[in-house]
Amino acid sequence: MNYKNKIKIGLVGCGRISKKHLDAIKFHSKLISLHAVCDIDKTVLSNNRFNGVTKYLSIEDMLSHESDLDLVVLCTPSGLHPSQAILCSKYGLNTMTEKPMATRWKDGLKMISAFDSAKRHLFVVKQNRFNPTLKILKQAIDENRFGKINLVQVNVFWTRGQEYYDQADWRGTWEFDGGALMNQASHYIDLLDWLIGPVEKIQSMVSTSRNIEVEDTGVMNVKWRCGALGSVSVTMLTFPENLEGSITILGENGSVKLGGVAVNEIQHWNFKDSRDYDKNIFDKSYSIDSVYGNGHIDFYSNVIDVLQGKEKPLINGREGLKSLEILIAAYLAARDGKTLSLPLDF
Repeated sequence: MNYKNKIKIGLVGCGRISKKHLDAIKFHSKLISLHAVCDIDKTVLSNNRFNGVTKYLSIEDMLSHESDLDLVVLCTPSGLHPSQAILCSKYGLNTMTEKPMATRWKDGLKMISAFDSAKRHLFVVKQNRFNPTLKILKQAIDENRFGKINLVQVNVFWTRGQEYYDQADWRGTWEFDGGALMNQASHYIDLLDWLIGPVEKIQSMVSTSRNIEVEDTGVMNVKWRCGALGSVSVTMLTFPENLEGSITILGENGSVKLGGVAVNEIQHWNFKDSRDYDKNIFDKSYSIDSVYGNGHIDFYSNVIDVLQGKEKPLINGREGLKSLEILIAAYLAARDGKTLSLPLDF
């Protein structure tokens, strides 16, 4: 499809993450517009940001009445993404879903199949890939500056108190939310494949201290097909506030650590060889107002280019499946106390 007029967007779910989408829509207002909004809470829909926008209390009503939408954006609880995305595909609508695309492996596969059949785009938000610190790290990896990567360490040391989980019934549940690995650390799990490559084996353990179904702390051991080893440490129990979101990569010819609260700071950058961009590398660090970062605007840029027929999607449904597969493998490995090999064969 090639859209000569503004791309019309329907937003479903007006919670915390929706603010990032609204900011991105405003930034790209010359090319896209918020045409309809949906949430089950009437109070939320009264927000001034939705003045002049058609409001709905159910996604079914929105889809049946808004036949001219070009893109539906799902900012709903994770467990609802599959059924809502598949419903959008039946209406022939391109769809963007927040992370994770699903909480079950089979649901992710069903989503891919539905959009293949509908011949429509399924975009999965991985906004961290567009952060300047991670973009330059990805460039260094693609240029083979590390040589053989030997060890990778990912840390997510954040805090989510009981009051966070008590905000809504779906929070902290297996069906709709997922735990610290699936929810809060999802974008960091995405880095395992995007940066380092296909994962070969996973070991994992999880624990829970909050009054929730899912884990608030988890650890993973990872072996990649390239031979690298690594680990992931995640907790929502850090006192008294978010401390660190980081990735460290150690290779035969280089070592890098991105840190800060959400991989927004280049804290160590050392390579055997040199490049022109090394001189100002620490200028890539940036401040953030939340752990979500600022990548949604650039993510939308690619989505707009795709819908206008200018580019291919950088992060489609199949790309989203890669991190979902790692997450599901981690939960299965923790449950069964086994080392799990990828790809999953069910």
